Amino acid sequence: MQYVAFLRGMNLGGRRISNPELCAAFEHIGFTAVQAFLASGNVIFEAQDGPDAVRARLEAGLLDQLGYAVPSVIRTAAEVNAIAAHAPFAADADAKRGKPQVIFIQDTPAPKVMALHTDADWLEIGAGVIYWWPIAGLNETRFDIKGLERITGTTTVRTKNMVDRLARKFL
Repeated sequence: MQYVAFLRGMNLGGRRISNPELCAAFEHIGFTAVQAFLASGNVIFEAQDGPDAVRARLEAGLLDQLGYAVPSVIRTAAEVNAIAAHAPFAADADAKRGKPQVIFIQDTPAPKVMALHTDADWLEIGAGVIYWWPIAGLNETRFDIKGLERITGTTTVRTKNMVDRLARKFL
């Protein structure tokens, strides 16, 4: 089964790992056909186990290999293709907004997630993701990401464009 791991907190702060080093860590854990996309923790790989077992094995293995916890969200190739194919916001929407984002979460969010957004930020809930189009840059939004994590658990954010490019190139 082909998977994509969206790793949180890679190459931020004092943590630095090259794509070849990251791929080597995945291979050491036992995953195959490993490829990394960009330098922000997007890894395409193959595994025999289901998503929950893959995630548990990956997080334990990365902790052992890297010496720090790396929260991850795992999606199948089919799920990433569906996310990339979905156009959650009107094509003619205000181009002056920030970049459309995909917030990867562990499970489908509770309805109370919608209470976190502001009128300025647009949200659409999908299966295991929240499509988010902030009014401006990520540092200027009032959307409560930390509040979201209290509801959904681990999250990691990628631009919609990055997800689209990953799907076109690898899946």
